[in-house]
Amino acid sequence: MTKMNKTFNMVIIFKIIVVSVNISVRLNYENGGIFMIKRLSFIFTLALVLVLAACGGDGEAGGEGGDSGSEQSIVFGTGGTSGAYYPIGGALKPIFEESEHVGNVTVESTGASVANIQNIKDGLNQMSIIMSDVGYDAIEGVGQFEGEAVDVQAMAGMYQNVVQIVALEGSGIETVEDLAGKKVGVGEVGSGVEQSAKKVLEAVDLTYDDLSKVTHTGYADSVQEMKNGNLDAAFFTSGVPNSNITDLMQQQGINFVEIKDETAEKLFEAAPFYKEYTIEAGDEAAYDLEKEVKTVGIQNMITVSPDLSEDLVYDLTKRYYEYLGSDSVSVGVLNELDRDEIAKDLIAPLHPGAEKFYEEQGILE
Repeated sequence: MTKMNKTFNMVIIFKIIVVSVNISVRLNYENGGIFMIKRLSFIFTLALVLVLAACGGDGEAGGEGGDSGSEQSIVFGTGGTSGAYYPIGGALKPIFEESEHVGNVTVESTGASVANIQNIKDGLNQMSIIMSDVGYDAIEGVGQFEGEAVDVQAMAGMYQNVVQIVALEGSGIETVEDLAGKKVGVGEVGSGVEQSAKKVLEAVDLTYDDLSKVTHTGYADSVQEMKNGNLDAAFFTSGVPNSNITDLMQQQGINFVEIKDETAEKLFEAAPFYKEYTIEAGDEAAYDLEKEVKTVGIQNMITVSPDLSEDLVYDLTKRYYEYLGSDSVSVGVLNELDRDEIAKDLIAPLHPGAEKFYEEQGILE
């Protein structure tokens, strides 16, 4: 039964209740209060049974997704409305709503990875997008999840958030080590950008104390500070290209600081969620650089509640996989994905429904 049908049925039921009560009051007003009370008690008991039947009679699932014929309402946790996660949720909403197991998908703007993990744990979201580094901390019960490990289950991998260090020409910054003694923007306090900045600095034995100035600024503010000469360099952890970096390039000479060789190896050893990433030269869609830039990235993932049924997650995974292979992909970063790689090198275990689909496709490692 659809939600529209259930709503219609409940309206009819309540109309019957009102009519019955009015009739009962008129008929029994002069025949004694006790009889009227008994009559009303019977009517409301019957009404309660009918309402409960209307709400739950079709077996619509709550946490566990119910049987194969049920419909699940899904709250899809994304990120801020100005970020990349939110439009991805909007693009995937109609794809997932085509599933016979899904009643509707609500795309919710959230505080991104940390909030999304907590919301799934608390049963507020059934699906979300997170960064792998935050997911890793949740699984291990460290960092912001110290002592409170979370059961994070993946449905699929997504594009990488690429660690991009941008320095002004003439700043003397060519390597990560050259950031010592410089004015550097490291991202907002507690953000994924700052987490990456700290880890990259640690890989070359630097801390904030080794920098002449540290600002906790977002992308737009970091760019403005660089334009004003108040920063020598800044960290950006995002998809490629980042429009703020593109804006800066139009007004200032810059260079990208590479993260490679020994620095990259230290990051890989310390944090398994980092992956190699190359910003290719001559790609007009990615800064149109004269030479390639070696750096690292952190994969984003779609996660789902462990309480969702195997059939439901299997179908959602199938629809996501087919969408990536179609001409309908409307969000640029999703075009970066090789759909036969979305189940590989994930830091979180796959939900059984997703794992079943990937096994059938033969794309698990």
